[in-house]
Amino acid sequence: MLTENIKNIFKKFDGTGILVIGDLMVDHYIWGKVKRISPEAPVPVVEVEKENLLLGGSANVAHNILSLGGKVFITGTVGSDDTGKLLIYKLLEKGFNTDGIVIDGNRPTTVKTRVIAHSQQMVRFDREIKSDISKPTLSLILDYVTSCLPDIKGIIISDYSKGLITKTLIKKLLNLTKSKIFIAVDPKIGHFDYYKGASLITPNVNEASFASSIDIKDDKTLAEAGNKLLKKLLCRAVIITRGDEGMSLFEKSGKITHIPTCAREVYDVSGAGDTVISALTLCHSAGAALEDAAIIANHAAGVVVGKVGTAVATRQEILENMKTCKPL
Repeated sequence: MLTENIKNIFKKFDGTGILVIGDLMVDHYIWGKVKRISPEAPVPVVEVEKENLLLGGSANVAHNILSLGGKVFITGTVGSDDTGKLLIYKLLEKGFNTDGIVIDGNRPTTVKTRVIAHSQQMVRFDREIKSDISKPTLSLILDYVTSCLPDIKGIIISDYSKGLITKTLIKKLLNLTKSKIFIAVDPKIGHFDYYKGASLITPNVNEASFASSIDIKDDKTLAEAGNKLLKKLLCRAVIITRGDEGMSLFEKSGKITHIPTCAREVYDVSGAGDTVISALTLCHSAGAALEDAAIIANHAAGVVVGKVGTAVATRQEILENMKTCKPL
């Protein structure tokens, strides 16, 4: 893609509204160094140097859109606990409107804690409840979605399987939008039957293998899986993310596009999927063809995996990555 073409797409971001619906969470990072093994058990002792709390889950998806200059709407649920208050504060601090966030006193705010030493994740532990959201919470979320429809061109469903994304929610969402708004889904294993009728899904290789019942081990089985998911879910397109092999775009027209990754040093893949679906949906909703949107999203992911911790990419970083990219 020519740099001028990309810049023209970027210019349209400012007026492009994207609604993010998904599992809000806090990413808690504990940073330190390892100098010895514990005398109590054969495990490393991490000497903690600092810790921080970042936007995680669907909040990170929304943050990625914001960092690219898109107009973001966000809905989901948090607990009435201190962590939920902190998450709302952090969203407000970055300039988000939090009117779409429902406070549910019957469930805690989801927290993922990662212990990082020498730029490597040592362990992760989660605090969460994964049961489906209540009917009153679902009703409030759908009311907010309805209020946003005149101002948005795309919707991202960010499914982390924490209870927000249900079959009922997606069915009602599709009825509300009536196929007039581009809907992209970052899926979760076990929920693929929920997504039938969405515009696009972005599974990784493992998720695509599971959902298609095809063991993806080469280009032939990859194509079989991608085409099967297209037909099974009645999607306009499927993008299968393939780690260091890039991503593959399968379109309803029958066209298949393989997008290679670039040679780079990878520090942390946390949140890379969030970046892919954010950049892709924003680009396509701003007028870019799906193939061009996927190429830009691939470079955006290349930016964030070179950073430690949940991260976002800016327009300038994407342009720089494109200039220095050496396809593998």
